[in-house]
Amino acid sequence: MSTAGVGATAADATARRQPLRARPWWPWLRKGFWLAFFALLGYLLVTQARSIAWDEVGQTLQELPLPVLLAAGGLALASHLLYATFDLLGRRAVGHSLPAPTVMLVTFISYAFNLNMGALVGGVASRYRLYGRLGLDEMQVTRIMALSMVTNWLGYLLLGGLAFALFPPSLPADWDISDAVLQIAGGLLAAMALGYVAACAFSRKRSLSLRGQTFTLPSGRTALLQLAMSCLNWSLIAGTIFVLLQGRVDYATVLTVLLLAAVAGVVTHVPAGLGVLEAVFVALLGTQVPPAQLIGTLLAYRALYYLAPLALAVLAFLALEIRHKDRSRNA
Repeated sequence: MSTAGVGATAADATARRQPLRARPWWPWLRKGFWLAFFALLGYLLVTQARSIAWDEVGQTLQELPLPVLLAAGGLALASHLLYATFDLLGRRAVGHSLPAPTVMLVTFISYAFNLNMGALVGGVASRYRLYGRLGLDEMQVTRIMALSMVTNWLGYLLLGGLAFALFPPSLPADWDISDAVLQIAGGLLAAMALGYVAACAFSRKRSLSLRGQTFTLPSGRTALLQLAMSCLNWSLIAGTIFVLLQGRVDYATVLTVLLLAAVAGVVTHVPAGLGVLEAVFVALLGTQVPPAQLIGTLLAYRALYYLAPLALAVLAFLALEIRHKDRSRNA
């Protein structure tokens, strides 16, 4: 082999090892991605606004008693504040020193975007953007998100598993899902949640490598905290709908139907679960509550839990962007 060939091979290997940030095309690619992100964000916001029947939302909200609205709004606020603490679990695991209020603000913005625009556009892209501006690298953000996502779905697995196994709802005949199948699925879901906690508490192998990323299992105490936080959050979400229904459906049924609707929304990949949530609730509760009233109640729930936080999140996101631009100019 010639000396020139050896030199070329070494140069190619060095280029492959070179960090992406050091390559000349990387800044342009990154700017193009975020321009596309903001364009998609604006498009989705406009689309979401047009898809909501605002006159029906206003009428429903006007018909609801003020104490009911305040109670439901309080539960929705408590849920968002609780979820905003999920990323705090990643502070110790990752080892960053960002202030707790800053972490909670980033989590709140990402959660609101996630609810309304889906996980990829909302929860993932916004976290990388905001945490990156605060000095965290991609690996740190990935680990924070992984722990937060596990926390969110851990409570779902346990609550959904217990609800489906012990209190299976009466499903429509055309769903082709028997009570036995739902109960077996529920048992498996609950076993997965408890298995995670057991693995965190007793597993000797603490680390898992995936695509160059190393994820370390939290302690058993942290896993129990994750489970408690997530179960409480899902319970608060169900409580928001239960309060808006003003006792016409018992709480356990509302929680079970919500959990079914949540997984249906994930499977269909519809942003904010538009139409999916209403369809599941009407299919399962339409005999207990008139469909028109049920849909009106769910529109009020969307206004309180999805749209109001989204408006605040957009303002907070823009404020952080302006603050970053000002700091960059003064640096």
